Amino acid sequence: MTTSTNEPTDSNSSEVNRRGFLGQVGLLAGVSLAVDGRRFISAAEPLLQSDPQSDPQSDPHPGPAPDRGSGSKERLTSLEKHMRIIDLEVDVLVAGGGMAGVCAALSAARNGSRTLLVQDRSRLGGNASSEIGMHIVGADVHGQRPGWREGGLIEEIRLEDARRNPHRAFELFDLTLYDLCQREELLTLKLDTSIYSAEVSDGRIQKVLARCDKTETIYRIQAKTYCDCTGDCRLGLEAGAEFRTGREPRALYNEPLALEKGDKNSQGSTILFTATKHDQPIDFLAPPWSRKMTENDFLFRKIPRGSYEYGYWWIELGGERDVIHDNEELRFELLRIVMGVWDWIKNSGERPDSSHWALQRVGMIPGKRESRRMTGAHIQTQLDLIEGWKTRDDGVSIGGWPFDEHPPGGFDDWDQPPFYSRPIQEPYNIAFESLYSGNIDNLMMAGRNISNSHVAFTSTRVMATCACTGQAIGTAAALCNEKDVLPAQLRKNHIRELQQRLLRDDQSIRKVTNKDPDDLARIASVSASDHLEGAEPLHIIDGKVRDVPTQWDHRWGAKAIDGGQWIELAWDGPVLLDEVQITFDSGFHRQLTLSASDGASRNIIRGPQPEMVKDYKISYVDDSGARQGLVDIEGNYLRLRRHRFAAIQVRSLRLHALTTHATEQIRVFEIRCYSRKE
Repeated sequence: MTTSTNEPTDSNSSEVNRRGFLGQVGLLAGVSLAVDGRRFISAAEPLLQSDPQSDPQSDPHPGPAPDRGSGSKERLTSLEKHMRIIDLEVDVLVAGGGMAGVCAALSAARNGSRTLLVQDRSRLGGNASSEIGMHIVGADVHGQRPGWREGGLIEEIRLEDARRNPHRAFELFDLTLYDLCQREELLTLKLDTSIYSAEVSDGRIQKVLARCDKTETIYRIQAKTYCDCTGDCRLGLEAGAEFRTGREPRALYNEPLALEKGDKNSQGSTILFTATKHDQPIDFLAPPWSRKMTENDFLFRKIPRGSYEYGYWWIELGGERDVIHDNEELRFELLRIVMGVWDWIKNSGERPDSSHWALQRVGMIPGKRESRRMTGAHIQTQLDLIEGWKTRDDGVSIGGWPFDEHPPGGFDDWDQPPFYSRPIQEPYNIAFESLYSGNIDNLMMAGRNISNSHVAFTSTRVMATCACTGQAIGTAAALCNEKDVLPAQLRKNHIRELQQRLLRDDQSIRKVTNKDPDDLARIASVSASDHLEGAEPLHIIDGKVRDVPTQWDHRWGAKAIDGGQWIELAWDGPVLLDEVQITFDSGFHRQLTLSASDGASRNIIRGPQPEMVKDYKISYVDDSGARQGLVDIEGNYLRLRRHRFAAIQVRSLRLHALTTHATEQIRVFEIRCYSRKE
């Protein structure tokens, strides 16, 4: 049974609880344990060695000893003599704090697992963070496939960002993600912390090492389930997980879009910039190392006239190189191109309308598209995403971005388009078997490093799809721990339960509907004060939480009037309830993302979505026949709302929707009712 809520909690209470959790999992240096002698799989030197009293040759100049707790006999090598050791024990370790990692950590914690999220940067979000500044896209393809915006955690994040950040500041998006993580009592976040070693025994990760140089701390982390959301497979690499790179030949998986002959190339990395328009002309002096641009460079890479606020995803390099080990060189080359492109805009004489524009921000981190891909129990291919998913029974999230191939040379391939796109006719499911390692039993993965061929990767790599795979494995990790099974066993024996758990948390999965046996709403009769044609009250218990575009197939709808409209569930006899869950309409027919591009943002509503029910009440008729108030909400802006309360006997339950944010229709997709099992 899930233990999550998306309602705000008292900050003081949350902090107290977090501190209690930190104490439970051993976050104090005084609980450091001795190394058991097992080998760490790493290219680095061994971390630990004997105490200098027993090994006087270990360090001729030891310096001050770090505080690691009384009685500790271990010490660090001379190269790391000032680092302290802290032992952490959790249920779930999530490595990587991009959109996949954030959603994995949130879902694991909300489903009852003590969770540690380790991120090697100072902020969350990965390519969507202020450090890089890429907008999140997914199955709705920039709104070109109306109605297929993803639900679940990524929708919650989008709605939170739209409400909190109407002025489109990426720094506030960073803080929104940080806030969501800090609210979760069972989630501990470690920023500026990098995974660098793993101990493996009998095909399972036993322990992981991570370091934070900012605090001079090495963490020794023990978990039941490990989730690699690093993009580069950092955790999987150290654990010895199988992975692949490059582009497979066509014959290997019979993929029409694959190369006749495979190679080691990949898609490259991009550095983005933003610019602002001022009241007076602004000069630009390019650094001497900038590239000099010619008209040929923009043969297929167009720069729109009149608006220069956001550019340009096609400033891309690295597909013919090692995007991991050559990252520093690629950063310099990408910065050379950024400066050269801006120099051409400002100083070539071709764009006099740019005179009042000035650079505001230049990213210093290349945003990676592709590197390693983990090998899972199943490798998804082009054919899986087109038709194969329909015959599988282990779908846990959706995707739908086109097959989007970028030339390996990126900007240097000036004589060809910066991308080749082949649309996918309908959204597809991501297979659970592509989300756990084929050779490391307790390792799962989410994001751009899931088990795909290169062709399949060109579709699944975008961030909304990555986020949904994160929610899938976070929920799966919690369920694995709950049932004391490994991911492969979860797939074999509990896949239906996993899917139902995900649906309860508003995850989008094709061809899977609500059949939760614990949902008491499914056995209730339904009535309403009114409804619009085609939007009957029974739709709220039909098991589906999105409409077919242009149709009202799966929601209750009624005209917004003074005093509101109500919908009611009734049972033949009294039932015991302590939780009500409501899914509202958040406007899936529109695109919703954060973008620095004015053009991309033109049709995006920044703020509460107009269809959203704003004010509502929940009441019930008790066993005596008296109506009682239960919940009174003002200013709602979230699609999924959970309300938990002390158990009550209920004969009927009424949702009274009073107002929306802007529309003249009340819209509700689903109501669920539960009696939690303790």
